[in-house]
Amino acid sequence: MRAALPSVPPDVDTDALETALRRQVDGEVRFDAGSRGAYATDASNYRQVPIGVVVPRSVEDAARAVEICREHDAPVLSRGGGTSLGGQCTNAAVVIDWTKYCNRLLSVDPVARTCVVEPGIVLDELNRQLAGYGLEFGPRPSTHSHCAIGGMIGNNSCGATAQRYGKTADNVGRLDILRYDGLRCWVGPTSDEDLAAILAEGGPRADLYRKLRRLRDRHGDAVRERFPDIPRRVSGYNLDALLPEQGFDVARLLVGSEGTLATVLRAELKLVPVVDATAMVALGYSDITRAADAVPEILANGEPLRVEALDDRLVGFMREGRMHVDSIDLLPEGGGWLLVQFSGSDADQAVHHAKALLAAIGRSEDDRNVFLTGSAAEQRKLLTARESGLGATAQAPLMPETWPGWEDSAVPPERLGDYLRDLYRLFEEFELDHPSLYGHFGQGCVHVRIPFRLDTAPGVAAFRRFLRRAADLVVSYGGSLSGEHGDGQARGALLVRMFGPEVTRAFGELKALFDPAGRMNPGKVVTPRAPDEDLRLGAEWRPVTTGTHFGYPEDDHSFATATLRCVGVGQCRRPTTEGGVMCPSYQVTREEEHSTRGRARLLFEMLAGHDDAPVEEGWRSTAVRDALDLCLACKGCKSDCPVGVDMATYKAEFLAHHYAGRLRPMAHYALGWLPVLARAAARAPRLVNALLAAPGIGAAGKRLAGVASERDAPPFAAETFRNWWLRTRSDQPAPGDRDAVVLWPDTFTDHFQPHVGQAAVEVLESAGFRVAVPTEPVCCGLTWLSTGQLDTAKRVLRRTADTLRPWLDAGTLVVGLEPSCTAVFRSDAGELLPEDMDLRRLRDRYVTLAEALLHHSPRPWRPRGPNRRAIVQKHCHHHAIMGFQTDVRAMSQAGVEATVLDAGCCGLAGNFGFERGHYEVSMACAEQALLPAVREAPPDTLVVADGFSCRTQIEQAGTGRRALHLAELLTLDESGDEHAAAPRPARARAMGRLVSAAAAGLLATAMWGAVRLRRDQR
Repeated sequence: MRAALPSVPPDVDTDALETALRRQVDGEVRFDAGSRGAYATDASNYRQVPIGVVVPRSVEDAARAVEICREHDAPVLSRGGGTSLGGQCTNAAVVIDWTKYCNRLLSVDPVARTCVVEPGIVLDELNRQLAGYGLEFGPRPSTHSHCAIGGMIGNNSCGATAQRYGKTADNVGRLDILRYDGLRCWVGPTSDEDLAAILAEGGPRADLYRKLRRLRDRHGDAVRERFPDIPRRVSGYNLDALLPEQGFDVARLLVGSEGTLATVLRAELKLVPVVDATAMVALGYSDITRAADAVPEILANGEPLRVEALDDRLVGFMREGRMHVDSIDLLPEGGGWLLVQFSGSDADQAVHHAKALLAAIGRSEDDRNVFLTGSAAEQRKLLTARESGLGATAQAPLMPETWPGWEDSAVPPERLGDYLRDLYRLFEEFELDHPSLYGHFGQGCVHVRIPFRLDTAPGVAAFRRFLRRAADLVVSYGGSLSGEHGDGQARGALLVRMFGPEVTRAFGELKALFDPAGRMNPGKVVTPRAPDEDLRLGAEWRPVTTGTHFGYPEDDHSFATATLRCVGVGQCRRPTTEGGVMCPSYQVTREEEHSTRGRARLLFEMLAGHDDAPVEEGWRSTAVRDALDLCLACKGCKSDCPVGVDMATYKAEFLAHHYAGRLRPMAHYALGWLPVLARAAARAPRLVNALLAAPGIGAAGKRLAGVASERDAPPFAAETFRNWWLRTRSDQPAPGDRDAVVLWPDTFTDHFQPHVGQAAVEVLESAGFRVAVPTEPVCCGLTWLSTGQLDTAKRVLRRTADTLRPWLDAGTLVVGLEPSCTAVFRSDAGELLPEDMDLRRLRDRYVTLAEALLHHSPRPWRPRGPNRRAIVQKHCHHHAIMGFQTDVRAMSQAGVEATVLDAGCCGLAGNFGFERGHYEVSMACAEQALLPAVREAPPDTLVVADGFSCRTQIEQAGTGRRALHLAELLTLDESGDEHAAAPRPARARAMGRLVSAAAAGLLATAMWGAVRLRRDQR
């Protein structure tokens, strides 16, 4: 088969192709290095740099793009969420990304229970829009929050609910398709009468259908013989859909063809009623093979909605990585578990079905290996643990790096236990460290990531041998190479072992009917490239290595390894309606290169481990710089990404190398050196504020400082917090005082909002603490960190550690008020200076205000609560590093009924929202959820935000609301009035000036930049 069609693209005149696409397609046409690098991989082991990327604004523009590619003989690859594990979404082709614009629900027929959609619509977004009709699309893969319907059609996706609703192929009615040669038509089930009418019409469509019928007649018996009769046969083309008993369904034929046959422009989907209520029973077994053995009995005693499985290895990985611990804590005793979910017209009926199963299999809900729940929240937690399998096993603690390749084989459910035991023996034979097994056991589908060594020649050879042996094993059980993720490049070359020569030839004949030139996603399924070709790593992978500032302790102290942490799951591409913190810039721009995944891909390409790397300038790359420019450094990915990518750290590392010895953007000097300039401004704050408010001077200062003209600077306080402390307190406790606590005077509290620090003093003293405040200037180095001035950040941190040493030696608690500063000491400082013992001690003793009050107070803390409602914006760094539950408990204990907004990042994000060119993105982030929630909050509802950036964004957006820090909230009396002794500074509506501490004198900014340049060059 390999010789029949080309598996690599021909020489294409890319300049002419790009020019034609730009002139004739309404959309975004990208042939730049950054875009090509961002789309070079999917979630698989494979990497192929695309020719270019087209993001069409309409379906018709996408069709026009395919036409232009045909005119230039260029291959085409349609791409949805880009989460394919078999390599379907990476190719040396023109990539059409449907998700940004072609994502509409076009129509709904609630009576027929159908809808028509464009291919880029995300599954959860589709179901959200269908909810008003009481309908939904049935299949639900674990990527449901960000996978596109077009991708589901391409891969014939299934998910947990396929137990009830079947695969995507079972839920597609008709498809609007475009063949590479220009034939466009709707296809679907075709009765004999319909077929006769089509043939009578004549033309290209009739010719296609006539040849499809001949193909069916020639190979129908072989298809019946070789296609396994199991719930999860996803491998190969759906030739069985052409059989008379299957209704000659051309739409079903094309589902799962991975974009190798035709382009899907629209899809008519079959819908199902939304389930009214569910209940779940978790059943524990001695190990995962015993759980598999129990599946047939469970299926014989009920009609479950899902039957999912996970093993003790997966649970151990999650517990070690502190991932969804509250979810796995719900599991009963056992070493392997089945999660069996039932539906019902109400909760009682669903629970009844679950109890009936327990009775049938001889178990009781009181057994220690049984957990039964009708709680929707608890069921979500259990399913979240199961759906997190890929992320938990991709970066598993104390486990070699794992890879897909044999991640979704499927066998008859009644043979599953024996298959797993044989699979374990195969792992042992190849000396593969006991990987975790989990999956959709009710349909015999097994997920696993395996610790292949794909960066050495022996490891790649072993990978190739393992795939052949595993393919023969699953075929011996009457199973399928793929039970969910499709073939792509991972399994295409193995199909002959499953289907035999005749059916495999039939696949080639089908490909030739739709795509004789071999330009549709070439090298996948038919004439496949070998599974050990085009590897993301491979024996020849040699990334550039260089010294780094951060230690990367969780990535073998290697930046190259850190860039591999992203496995392409794509949760950073979730729509804004899904909530969460990451990735705010992607949620606004909908650009792959502005997702955490896209940026990680570009950093990988930057290290030039392959000869064809599109990013050629290394650390000096403007493509990588531009992709990182809109990263807010919110750190949301560090917690929300299932593999813990920390793009804020990677960005700081990149900026340090990119600008080494070179002039930086002026904002890096003005905002990066804000703590120093704020101290200078503190000598004459009223004069500085007046200068910045003076007509013309403020605007000139913004231009000089590289600050957005739309931004106003928070005014400098008339008296700093530290000066207030020195003025009002004659002494403070000494290091070693049992009840002493050091209150950290961060730059924002000290120079801009000292009333927050004053309120914190009152709250801490009410809890029995004796408060001390450093009298010397101290800083966490955050502004230098976020701008990549890491050598300076190290000096600042060392100086701070020296200042605090007496307190650290005494083991005194340090309380932080600004979440981003707390996050520096709890995370970044230790990675930047891992050998510094003082910073290690500080990390262990640095706490939030809520942690101090609830976990460390000398006497029981009894707050005088305001008994008010509040909406709360949690700071991104607080969410990512410290977690927010302690703050929620503190507010609850103070009588505050707190609603924590799932609003994502506020958009200001420290220096980000002040920098020129970022204002629109900054405000768009805030308008996603935060600002509407603040505007809609009743006047008697408090607004709480610990982050200075969050409070500033809320106040500068014209909401008319002032956000309170937790410390201020806890100083309100029952009426809601503030009773802290400190006066509040006057605040202008627009807060009148700009964050440029370039302020200490307008010319100082330019002069300081020149000084810094000379220092950098030395």
